[in-house]
Amino acid sequence: MSRSSETSFLSRFGVYIIIAGVLVIMAFVSGNTLMRLIMPYAIAYTIPLLVTALGGLYSERSGVTNIGLEGLMLVGYFASALTIHMSEQALGVAALPIGLLAGVFAGALFSMLHAFASINLKADQIISGTAINMLAGAVTVYLARTIAGSGNIRIMLGIVRKNIPVLSDIPGIGTFFFTQSYWSTWIALAIWALSWYLLYKTSFGLRLRACGEHPSAVASAGVNVYKMRYFGVGMSGAMAGLGGAIILVTYSGEFNGTVAGLGFLSLASLIFGQWKPLGILGATFFFGTATTIANVSQVIPEFGVIPPVIFKVFPYVVTLLALVAFSKRSAAPKAIGEPF
Repeated sequence: MSRSSETSFLSRFGVYIIIAGVLVIMAFVSGNTLMRLIMPYAIAYTIPLLVTALGGLYSERSGVTNIGLEGLMLVGYFASALTIHMSEQALGVAALPIGLLAGVFAGALFSMLHAFASINLKADQIISGTAINMLAGAVTVYLARTIAGSGNIRIMLGIVRKNIPVLSDIPGIGTFFFTQSYWSTWIALAIWALSWYLLYKTSFGLRLRACGEHPSAVASAGVNVYKMRYFGVGMSGAMAGLGGAIILVTYSGEFNGTVAGLGFLSLASLIFGQWKPLGILGATFFFGTATTIANVSQVIPEFGVIPPVIFKVFPYVVTLLALVAFSKRSAAPKAIGEPF
């Protein structure tokens, strides 16, 4: 077996491990009535991770490392909260989609700072991403205190969970995926499907991925690498901003100055998923389910004998083991983090 085919096999093998882990969780959950009841919450927790990790996929496939996902989520979180807070009395539920769009726009705009520093100034991309995280936290909290008088911005409206007609009655699958779901979940899954199609089934996606593999070869073919990388970073900001906005309108209900490390968890999901849409879907669902179980483990009798900290660290330990196992044959783009 050649080195390239071996690397491809190990990359796919890593994705298969993730999918197998997800299936094991689902098999375990299906045998417990209480666990079936918490699955809607696990999916709700998964969706912001999925959207944000997909944003990171665009950036890193174009060749720009983006560890600023945490800060970009926070910017979208704040922009969405402020927009909905100021418009919900006048617009009612129509303020919700407007708030989501505000989060998308704010995240994309803020990501241009990282794009300019990384692409035009050829700055160290790790330092630039770190600066994005620090700047976003300081700016959003300052603005929240200035505008609202405190670090919190509360909204009165949110997306109401509903059963999907007919589909929620399907045994097993209906309980898992179509019961008590948010409409934002289906938007996020549509974005995932469109992202897979764009990146792997179109010439534009091929050029974007090539910018992260061999930018010089792409440039010699007449493709503007700068524009492609700007697009990738802009998409990462837009989707991370959407992830932060989804947190607000689903289970948070207020801006409180933090997204509790979900941006870094999304980055871990991106790496754990081997920079592939299917792997990211499995990794984020794995993290979402494991984290939800950790949060409710103290009220589940079956888990009473196991310390809650075990459940909290389990997904992170698995990620570290996966990174150690596949680090030398990672599926990361070859030119990631290299200025052009």
